[in-house]
Amino acid sequence: MQLTILAISGKPGLYKLVSRAKNSLIVEALDETHKRMPAFATDRITSLGDIAMFTETEDIALYKVFNAIKELEQGRATSLDYRKASGKELQDYFTKVLPEWDRDRVHNSDIKKLLQWYNLLIQAGVDDFDQLKPTEGDNIDDRQEKEE
Repeated sequence: MQLTILAISGKPGLYKLVSRAKNSLIVEALDETHKRMPAFATDRITSLGDIAMFTETEDIALYKVFNAIKELEQGRATSLDYRKASGKELQDYFTKVLPEWDRDRVHNSDIKKLLQWYNLLIQAGVDDFDQLKPTEGDNIDDRQEKEE
């Protein structure tokens, strides 16, 4: 089953796509509140399936990076406290996850966001990251345009 997890610019956390309304998407917070709300075309909405990490060779899909963290952490939340970690600690940890990451284009804030999202997904019981793979025609912008 395909699972669509979204990041919405300006809103903390991650959201699960629940359904579509006429001019919006209905999303549910992945945190303990499970609050539902509309997300409109004017919001910058990004599916995690559309995100990739820069490496020295080719970009790696986010679900593959999450799988690498899962393997490193044996399915548990991250052992590194990304909130308190120094830049060097973040980079050293990320090198264990993705040795060929592009140190010029991936910033410490990107690593923190990635680890935060991974922990949110694990806490929400989402640990089959292959569900996050994009499918053909699975672009959020396309879905919103089709609704209008």
